[in-house]
Formats: sequence, structure tokens, C-alpha cells
Amino acid sequence: MAVLVAASVALAVVAIVAFSIGRLSTLADPTPVDASAEAGFARDMQVHHLQGVDLAMIVRDATDDDEVRRLAYDIATTQAQQAGQMYGWLSTWDLSQAGGEPSMTWMSRPAEGEAHDSHAATHTAGAPMPGLATPAQIEELRAATGVEAERRFLELMIVHHQGAVEMAEALLARSSNDVVVSLATSIVASQTSEIALMEQMLAERS
Repeated sequence: MAVLVAASVALAVVAIVAFSIGRLSTLADPTPVDASAEAGFARDMQVHHLQGVDLAMIVRDATDDDEVRRLAYDIATTQAQQAGQMYGWLSTWDLSQAGGEPSMTWMSRPAEGEAHDSHAATHTAGAPMPGLATPAQIEELRAATGVEAERRFLELMIVHHQGAVEMAEALLARSSNDVVVSLATSIVASQTSEIALMEQMLAERS
């Protein structure tokens, strides 16, 4: 219990610090509007990241495997930090954290320079975010332990990361905002690398 409390406190501190950094980092960029890709990305990727934190903390308590626990902690701290940063952006932009449109509306619009019938704008406004685990899948992970939990976590998190990469790449096609582009680029690079690592870890546990 003490370890769980310490981990939760650590994640909270990370998110608070990131919130402050997020507010400061946007000062040099033009302020996005409520229906912008930047605002939609910040809102939706927060939700996506916070589920990643939940999945990571579930498996961290379900296994004694050091490699999986390290990966889970790295994912939890990184995604909590980035979620706090995006919360800070929206606060600085004086925009609602919830927004006035259904989730993923920004991704249903064509990228810059593309026609409205472009194949790139294929996501449906209000549809589930790419890669999100369902409530049933989360409960399945909660019920698992040991190697079974490790495998289920890796399966879910690979898909989860693939969805985050898709969202980040969609933002990169729709924005020139320096601070938002920087984070999206980082997400693509880091999560693509982690996908390869998790695929290897999953193969070792098959």
C-alpha cells in the first residue's frame, strides 16, 4: 500500500509540474481557437494518455516482473507528465478542458492543403479514439495476474500506442504550432520505439 501511495503521489507531482511547464511553453505561439486541431488534440490525447496511465498502474501491481514494472512506470510517468502539459496548454489558451464538440472532431476534418473529400480525414466525430481499451478489456486486465497480466497488458498497450501515434501524426498534418508539434513529434518517436520493445517482450511471453 505504501508503494502504491508513493507511486500515486509521484504521478500527481509529475502532472502538476507538467501543468506549469505546459502553461509557460505556449506563450510564444498564436493562441488556438476552441475548434482547432491543437485544442482537440490536447483534449483527446489527455483522455488517451490517462487511460495509458491506468493500464500501466494496473499491471505494475499485478506482476513481480522487473522489466514489465519498469516499462509500466515509465509509461505512467511519461503520459501523466504529457497529460499535465496539455492541460496547461488549454488553461493558458483560456479554453475549456471539455470543449464544445464531440471528441475526435478535429481528426474528422481534412489536413492542411487537402480537399474535403480527402481519404486522410476518415475518423468520425464522436467515435472512440484509436487504440482505447474497452471497459471489458480493462476489467480483464484487472482480473489477471503474473504472466497472463503481462501478456494482456502488452497486447492492449501496443494497440494503445498505435492509436496515440495515429492521433499524433494526424495533428502533425494539421498544425504548425511549435509547442504542439514538438510534443506530437515526441509522441510518435517514443511510442513507436516502445511498440517495438513491447512486441519483443510479448513474443518472449508467448
